[in-house]
Amino acid sequence: MCTNLVGFMFFRGYLPGKLYDLGSSKYGSEQQLKDAVNAFHQKGIGTVGDIVINHRCGTKQDDEGYWCVFEGGKGDGSLDWSPWAVTVNDKPFPCGSGHADTGADYIEAPDIDHTNSFIQADLSEWMNWLKSNVGFDGWRFDFAKGYAGNLLGGYIQNTSPKFAVGEVWDDMAYGSDSRLAYDQNAHRQRLVDWVHSTGDRAAAFDFTTKGVLQEAVKSSELWRLKDSNGKPAGMIGVLPQKAVTFIDNHDTGSTQNMWPFPSDKLLQGYAYILTHPGIPTIFYDHFVDGNLKWEIQNLMAIRNRNNINANSNCRILTAEGDLYMAAIDEKIVMKIGPRYDVGKLAPPYPEYRIAASGNDYCVWEKNSYSAE
Repeated sequence: MCTNLVGFMFFRGYLPGKLYDLGSSKYGSEQQLKDAVNAFHQKGIGTVGDIVINHRCGTKQDDEGYWCVFEGGKGDGSLDWSPWAVTVNDKPFPCGSGHADTGADYIEAPDIDHTNSFIQADLSEWMNWLKSNVGFDGWRFDFAKGYAGNLLGGYIQNTSPKFAVGEVWDDMAYGSDSRLAYDQNAHRQRLVDWVHSTGDRAAAFDFTTKGVLQEAVKSSELWRLKDSNGKPAGMIGVLPQKAVTFIDNHDTGSTQNMWPFPSDKLLQGYAYILTHPGIPTIFYDHFVDGNLKWEIQNLMAIRNRNNINANSNCRILTAEGDLYMAAIDEKIVMKIGPRYDVGKLAPPYPEYRIAASGNDYCVWEKNSYSAE
């Protein structure tokens, strides 16, 4: 929480203070950040900046003792704000005189009034500075449910990133037995509605697919992966071109471990998202794990050489307790689940060959798309 421990808060990326001061982070200096971005660019890889603007930590106290006086860190008045920048009746920071919050409360720091045109211009200028000064190509918006999607869409419109994605993490549906419900249509529809609220300028992390997939593999309930219309049960089943799929991230896994994917099922998870429509991501912790890296790279290669993309067609062949199989663009066939003998569902040889296999997963591809 933002307190008088001002020095401490600057070391935490998710409680930002002086936004122009990129040298106050424990993660490295401004020059090291620029060098890292440049190294990626030299390899033809774009970089995405983590934009934490829903809330902000002040550097000074106001007349009531709240840390609601902000300094931008540039020395010219940019991003220097006072309590007028904080939403009115913010909890637990009742220092603000701005407009009412347009989203969810963030209890660790004062919520910023994004309806204010001065704030919109100030933050847009800062984000454009991140593009020109650091070299970021896109944005990942943290805690995107904290302010209205149309306001977030405005920041995208003002900064023209090559890619933008929002973190909209809310509760899934659970039954009376406290287990994850089969029907998650309402959950994924909220993600779709949020994307549309941005003017379709942003994609969204597909938390629905994450939740359904990890429950399905953990409990051998792979029938969960097929919705009532025969489509994938997550956001990828309704708006795949805007669905960013993932297995874990810094919140759900790693040291925080708030909602982890079953550690012994990770490759089943990657066999699913790296063969399916949507925009798949790979968690850094998993990619650098020597026990996972080669198999993840092989699945990536299969996706790339078969031109599987966000809009690829997914034809689910079966979704039972111990077996899920799907054909993607009729170029590859994949299976996950403990059932070894898939019978007549196996694609015919020699038209197809096994391109990847491991613990409870297998991917076949047509020989015409196989690597030489």
